[in-house]
Amino acid sequence: MTMTVDTALRNRLRSQFPALQGNTIFLENAGGSQVPAAVANRIRDYMLESYVQLGAGYELSKRATAVVQEAHDFVRLLMGGHEGEVILGPSTSALLQMLADSYSRVLEPGSEIIVAQTGHEANVGPWVRMERLGMKIRWWKMDPETLTCPLEQLDEILNERTAIVAFPHVSNLLGEIVDIGAITGLAHQVGAKVVADGVAFSPHRAMDVAGWGVDWYAYSTYKVYGPHMGAMWGSAAAVAELTGPNHFFIDDVPYQFELGGVSHEGCAGILGLADYLKVVVEVGPETELSRAEVEQAFEVMTACEQPLIAELIGYLDSRSDVRILGPGHDGTDRVGTVSFVHTSKSSSEITEHVDRSGVAIRHGHMYAYRLCEAAGLDPDDGVVRISLVHYNTLEEIDQLIGVLQDALG
Repeated sequence: MTMTVDTALRNRLRSQFPALQGNTIFLENAGGSQVPAAVANRIRDYMLESYVQLGAGYELSKRATAVVQEAHDFVRLLMGGHEGEVILGPSTSALLQMLADSYSRVLEPGSEIIVAQTGHEANVGPWVRMERLGMKIRWWKMDPETLTCPLEQLDEILNERTAIVAFPHVSNLLGEIVDIGAITGLAHQVGAKVVADGVAFSPHRAMDVAGWGVDWYAYSTYKVYGPHMGAMWGSAAAVAELTGPNHFFIDDVPYQFELGGVSHEGCAGILGLADYLKVVVEVGPETELSRAEVEQAFEVMTACEQPLIAELIGYLDSRSDVRILGPGHDGTDRVGTVSFVHTSKSSSEITEHVDRSGVAIRHGHMYAYRLCEAAGLDPDDGVVRISLVHYNTLEEIDQLIGVLQDALG
């Protein structure tokens, strides 16, 4: 859909984020977004009013237990997974390592695991380490020219021994949205399970795990305007095949997969995101958020981002001394995570110059170490990454461009 975003809407949304009232321009959002006041308020209130252990019979414990359950239910709504289980944890990296460990106890030696070369190490390393248990890793290699993992190559390496296909929905370095439905369809034809890393997609567009048909989908709540945690959805069928790592007498899901329990105050913070989405779509605070309203909120966010992406890509594309990694356009198949390299200046040199101006960006491999190697880049210097989200403004992008103009020469 096409949506007009006016200054009043932008200002209304930005006013919810106290950190945006300072002097720093946050364009390193792929590393972690800012949080609306509602998230911080929920955490504060929980810790001051109901900071007790779960599962007891007294009133405060019942209230705390309800907060944790409500957080799981809200994340299920957010991810579009009405049938399936939400597992929360300290990070996406921790959740995916836990998932790989769980699969290591059920997969037979000789089972094949396909890993996309474009992945963040969180969804690469845990699977590669399973080689020591007799699993075979098959690389879904990146084309060094297009910087994509061709669907045709996946089709060629899939076979009846394939157990897992692990890939990023969006590379946290390239910003391209891949065809998750097509990948899942191919994997399921041979009976393989799909493990998709949604960290770089989820701050920008509405997740739809049921619609995509994935088996597992993980994202970082702290990159979607919430507390520092991770969340993972598993289909009912996929979850039923595994046993979680929690104590042997715990058999209820998701607790069986949440070793030691989850951050209770973090769960409260997750519910603060629901409060913020209500502000985005302008419904009352007492209204129960619907799936349609979640989708509407992310449509607003996408509309806020699109002109900013166009401005940034347009500038970078105009320079003959810059190479954009990922889609060099502002189309619907990319998000506002934009990486580039310069023909003569190091990424670290450029970033240090920009950082001194009060504009926060980043350089490096962004934990996509193997991607950088495959692209012929020094992983330590890596790329310059600029990552915008809906609360950024055209004025901030123009200020960045002015600083880049000086930094690039």
